[in-house]
Amino acid sequence: MLSMQITSILDDYYKLTDRQVQFYNKHHFIKLKNVLDAATLEYFNAIISQKVNELNEQKLPLNERTTYGKAFLQLSNLWTKDEIIKKLVFSKRIAKIAADLMQVSGVRLYHDQALFKEAGGGITPWHADQHYWPLSTDKTITAWIPLQETALEMGPLEFSAGSHEIMDGRELSISDDSEVQIEKRLKVTDFEHVIEPFDIGEISFHSGWVFHRAGANTSDKMRKVMTIIYMDKDMTLKKPTNSGQENDWKSWCPGAKVGEIINTNLNPIVYIK
Repeated sequence: MLSMQITSILDDYYKLTDRQVQFYNKHHFIKLKNVLDAATLEYFNAIISQKVNELNEQKLPLNERTTYGKAFLQLSNLWTKDEIIKKLVFSKRIAKIAADLMQVSGVRLYHDQALFKEAGGGITPWHADQHYWPLSTDKTITAWIPLQETALEMGPLEFSAGSHEIMDGRELSISDDSEVQIEKRLKVTDFEHVIEPFDIGEISFHSGWVFHRAGANTSDKMRKVMTIIYMDKDMTLKKPTNSGQENDWKSWCPGAKVGEIINTNLNPIVYIK
């Protein structure tokens, strides 16, 4: 059962400054300190880790997996499988930050993902998330929530600040090819490559089209991250243009219709002004 302290921080609003909103608007990512406290993260670390261990079906050793498989263990929509995890995913505090950064009047849930990079796990290649999403606008954002302090050797998220402006590479799925081609394209731009550790309680937010990656986990500990993906509450479904978008339509917004607001049981409004 959640303590009053944890319940309170999940619902209390986090005040963004105008400068922070402007930074996000320019770069399409931002890192924010002290969004959650150590006690809350320790609590959810234990709960989410238990659920990942319970649901994980990956049996292959690291050296026998694809680049994607080496990048992380990936479990999705945990909010539908655990009532306590649902409290985190439905946090008004985090959802309001998402809405304020995107400058929209409310946000829906697209889905959540636990991304656990094992000790010795490989890189997460350069990519843009929205390659996979059949969403009609760029009003999407991912909250990347490390469940522990995350040093550089654990493979924290890296960003190419402002790279949402680049069209090249948007057609690439996460792969060895995306790592090579997107890195080559980014090298001839002026976009800053931002790679920093994450303090406990520090969360990043990034848009669907900004390019990002993560390094290998060269530590001896699991890098545990929970992500929550939000979209504008008025987001409509677009006709998919690749197999990944077809799959996401069936997986994360089943029953939604092309051209209509994505209002399904799996996509509730989690914050509205």
